Amino acid sequence: MSILDPSVPAVLLRIDRNPFHHGTLGAVRSLGRGGVEVHVVAESAASPVPRSRYLCRMHLPPPPGANLSAVAAVLRRVAARVARPAVLVPMDDAGAIAVSRLYRDLTELYLLPSQPGALPERVADKGELAEVCRALDIPHPVTLVPESPAQAAAAVWQLGAPVVAKWSRPWLVPTGTGLRSTVLVRSAAEAEALYRRTAEAGSPLLLQAYLAPGPRRDWFFHGYADRTGAVLGGGSGWKQRAWPPGAGLTAVGRWVPNPRLHATAQSLVRVLGYRGVLDLDFRLDPATDTYHLLDFNPRPGAQFRLFTDGQGLDVVRALHLDLTHRPLPGPAPLPGRRYVVENYAPLTALAALTRGDGAELAWYAADDPVPGRVMARLWTRHAVRRLTARLRDRLTPRRTAHRPARGPDPCAAHPADLRGNPHDTKASSC
Repeated sequence: MSILDPSVPAVLLRIDRNPFHHGTLGAVRSLGRGGVEVHVVAESAASPVPRSRYLCRMHLPPPPGANLSAVAAVLRRVAARVARPAVLVPMDDAGAIAVSRLYRDLTELYLLPSQPGALPERVADKGELAEVCRALDIPHPVTLVPESPAQAAAAVWQLGAPVVAKWSRPWLVPTGTGLRSTVLVRSAAEAEALYRRTAEAGSPLLLQAYLAPGPRRDWFFHGYADRTGAVLGGGSGWKQRAWPPGAGLTAVGRWVPNPRLHATAQSLVRVLGYRGVLDLDFRLDPATDTYHLLDFNPRPGAQFRLFTDGQGLDVVRALHLDLTHRPLPGPAPLPGRRYVVENYAPLTALAALTRGDGAELAWYAADDPVPGRVMARLWTRHAVRRLTARLRDRLTPRRTAHRPARGPDPCAAHPADLRGNPHDTKASSC
């Protein structure tokens, strides 16, 4: 018997255009296996998600760069088709911020956590998060906000190269510009060049002290803050493998209890009044044995299914239970559990399938096998296209003899941003 209320549907909202967002499929399966009717508002072209047996229906998302009115219109249209109040689950920062701004307009159509209005936007903003950490005495890398190219260059000298460069509001970075949400800057000239693209990025540039990655240094905490402020339904873990290596999303994660991270999450929830799903990223500084908070994502992390406990509870199910006023089962942690994303760690995924070691795969599931097969086919095509493009770029003669020399472009190597590229690096990753 399901612990969820099957009479209350769920609507997952994802505004970004990443077709390989495995967290969305994880949420579809988590709720669908509990008997919940699941709708997804997201781009469906070239995505394996629509092939899940647990999905009721896909709905067209807002167009790229849509304003709040357009997002509201889409959510009203979906609500009319669902025809009864549904739990609304934003799956990316842009969606979480839009839902927060539209809270009053949506409460008659959807079930939502009640919290201070602009809080999701405040914690998702990298500059605001630095101020929150400073006010609450939570360790956070030293962060400078330059106001001119000269100040950007001086910040590199002050912090010591390399430094981490971030756009304060990465969800505003437009697609197709080559700008990344986070990049490692190795010189004053690179910092100056990046600062000059501030208007294009849509938010201030931050320069942050670099904390080197390493074994057992990259940690994350997922949880759900219920109506009382208790943090439930998640846990802490560390990245065994990341993609890109040392600088990206969790390709292989392991559930490892860490009371210090849980205490930090509970402190943030208590002081800020935050309610809903949260995904925190930390990096350990081994020299001081200090965990620095790098990211506060006001929505489920892509690897949230890692923290599925012995009662079948995860943060998405906790959200649905709390908003439908059903009791959450007592904690039944499963430390040591692993989560593997096949397209970023194929050999580890193959070994997990062969050994049957209990690791959860992001795409393949015995009770829902089609998305995994579709992902393998689509990802192979995607990888071949990227490889072909890189080979073409290397083999094409470059006519630069009569062109003036240009400064280095620190953003050109790996074009990515939060809204459209599956290789986007998180702010915790550089």
